[in-house]
Amino acid sequence: MNQPTFDPGLTQQYTGVLRRTLNKDGSFNVVRRGGSWRDFHPYLALLNMTWGRFLAIVLTGYVLLTTLFGAAYFVLGPGQLQGADAPTEWGRFLNDFFFSSHTLTTVGYGNIAPKSTAANALTALEAITGIMGIALGTGLLFGRFSRPSARISFGERLLVAPYAGGSSLQVRLVNMRPNILMELEASMILMTVEGPPGAQRRRFQQLKLERQNIYFLPLTWTLVHPIDESSPVFGKSADDLQRIQAEIVTLIKGFDDTFSQIVHARYSYRYDEMVWDAAFQPAFEIDPGGNLVLDVNRVSSNVRRTEVA
Repeated sequence: MNQPTFDPGLTQQYTGVLRRTLNKDGSFNVVRRGGSWRDFHPYLALLNMTWGRFLAIVLTGYVLLTTLFGAAYFVLGPGQLQGADAPTEWGRFLNDFFFSSHTLTTVGYGNIAPKSTAANALTALEAITGIMGIALGTGLLFGRFSRPSARISFGERLLVAPYAGGSSLQVRLVNMRPNILMELEASMILMTVEGPPGAQRRRFQQLKLERQNIYFLPLTWTLVHPIDESSPVFGKSADDLQRIQAEIVTLIKGFDDTFSQIVHARYSYRYDEMVWDAAFQPAFEIDPGGNLVLDVNRVSSNVRRTEVA
């Protein structure tokens, strides 16, 4: 008997072959178009971008502001900044540039100081700009460091493994960080494309798990979906799963004891990322001192039964 279908938010409409629902990094395979500049939120963008891009933007912004105010001091002319005069125009510009840097960061070494009213006004404007910029940068750094994020690694392949005299779908995962994850909850969803040509629709079915919850995740966790008569993949071969473009989405939710917040992780496997008639190899062992030793790099280790025989 087929389980009732539902839509987890990925639409049941079918208009063509979809590369995959979830990318390998856990992001959804959705390309957004339209909208306007009002929909862009710089704070969210700076929080979510990579560290490399974030630091590059901060450094670029700092250099641009320093250069802009340095050029403004230079345009004011000689004698506006005490101690900034130099034999050449380039030398004077460098002095103005470094004075701008000292003012923007509120360092103020004192070797150069404004003399005229215009220079003092420009210095005041740059000082308040620097204070606001430092406050904004500090808030962004704190936001990026303090935001909880799960670093859960999933096995590279989903296994069709022996189970209780039959078979099962198995996914193994591990927490890559030493922090404690508690009250973990897992869900598995089967996404297929079914129906006659010209009237195909995407179908989502919840897969029943042997164990949907665990209290802690100090080692690995293998999610097991028994393939019995109630399973939507019962009796299906690898060719059958390819024909219906099967993709299995795995969702994990847990409580991060370090940040005292709930974290999420997700991953998906397509029909061509399944290994049939295989089993996971142990990823941990007991050392001579009686300690459990976990090798997180072995989360994907598996062996086919034919290789064991």
